Amino acid sequence: MRLGLIGLGRIGAFHARTLAELDRVDSLVITDAVPSATAAVTEAVGSLVSTEPADSPEKLLASGVDGVLIAAATNAHPELLAAAVDAGLPVFCEKPISGDIAEARALAERIAGRDERVQIGYPRRFDAGYTAARAAVASGQLGWLHTIRATTLDPAPPPPAYVAVSGGIFRDCSVHDFDALRWVTGREVVEVYAVGGNRADSLEGASFGSVPDVDSAAVVLTLDDGSLALVSNTRYNPRGYDVRLELHGSRDSIAVGLDDGLPLRSVEPGVSFPAGPPHSFFMDRLAPAFRAELAAFTELVAGTRPSPCTVADAMETGWIAEAATLSLREHRPVRLAEVKA
Repeated sequence: MRLGLIGLGRIGAFHARTLAELDRVDSLVITDAVPSATAAVTEAVGSLVSTEPADSPEKLLASGVDGVLIAAATNAHPELLAAAVDAGLPVFCEKPISGDIAEARALAERIAGRDERVQIGYPRRFDAGYTAARAAVASGQLGWLHTIRATTLDPAPPPPAYVAVSGGIFRDCSVHDFDALRWVTGREVVEVYAVGGNRADSLEGASFGSVPDVDSAAVVLTLDDGSLALVSNTRYNPRGYDVRLELHGSRDSIAVGLDDGLPLRSVEPGVSFPAGPPHSFFMDRLAPAFRAELAAFTELVAGTRPSPCTVADAMETGWIAEAATLSLREHRPVRLAEVKA
């Protein structure tokens, strides 16, 4: 198949190489607002798959592609996603639908009934550990869940320019944990209570507080069956990229992410786990998941599977992030029904 890719920054360039290595993909049409980025990716993957640059997203959408992937900056997602749907194309769009929840809601309403071939990018749904955890919950082998713990700890903060437009740690980072909670448990979040801090601002001269944002956060979430979830995030985990999920039930407890790349050092005598080296970045920790995610999109384009992460899924995750942001700002629990009103 012939696929289009809009946006060739860090994740877009990574996706280009992944697509180029998929047997089902015969050719790529790529574009970026920075012409040098288009040229660099064309050179990098041109030897793997036929790669054609396009001068603009409009020309790419009109170039006869079978589907399009959107990896451009967040503020470009709504317009590009709407244009691709209007063109009748299957679409893969990196999260979020929009950095503004009201705009995301308006877009979801606009494309309702035409969004069955839209896939939103949440790669943990394709990670082997998360998939096994979901199966364990669905089979009932854990019994009823009482506690879920989800973690995303970044090795270092993103550039200040990115932080300024990210929408905050809950919308940018925690959303992956929020989506994983919904997907693995099959439950909905009904209430959140969030706290956060900026120790780095005073200790290392960082500037998260000026955005405003926090460099570390914790959220307690109540699910619709009464189970409790705890989400922990930070921008400062120099040992590596730590992504984990624990599920504790009445019959058994399991964990995702306890492999030899776990960026955590045990101080128990005689314990050598994890063997290392630690996962250093999300593209390292989740490389197989990204490949499986894009392979799933080719199946969506081919019409052999439904969307594995719908616009509705992305909206529900977005509402959780909105509730957490409001909770942090006002220092109180927030019901999801409140932010959706």
